[in-house]
Amino acid sequence: MGIIKVENIRIYANHGCLTEETKIGSDYRVDLVIKADLQASAISDNLEDTVDYVFLNRIVREEMKTPSYLLETVAKRILVRILKENKHIKKATINVSKLNPPIGGDVEMVTIKMTEKRKK
Repeated sequence: MGIIKVENIRIYANHGCLTEETKIGSDYRVDLVIKADLQASAISDNLEDTVDYVFLNRIVREEMKTPSYLLETVAKRILVRILKENKHIKKATINVSKLNPPIGGDVEMVTIKMTEKRKK
């Protein structure tokens, strides 16, 4: 087993419960921690035997384009797709952070964290 991290994916997107948030948009940060069997790829040196970082980044960017009221919804969509589309992934954890959220205070970011495991 091994861990792949893709950290600080920065995206501009239109999520939130407030009308202004969905119209104007905000900056987001996404971090992924992927657990997968990396032994085969370590031996084969073949991209098909591992989890491609380009694949992870693409899924995050595609799912962040679809507006949602809640960050939890976006995170769940990303996790479901990642597990569905790459058989090597055993477990995935995602942090989705809204930078400078409009919550009436000086707050750097709000973050939700979710984890999904592959069903046997």
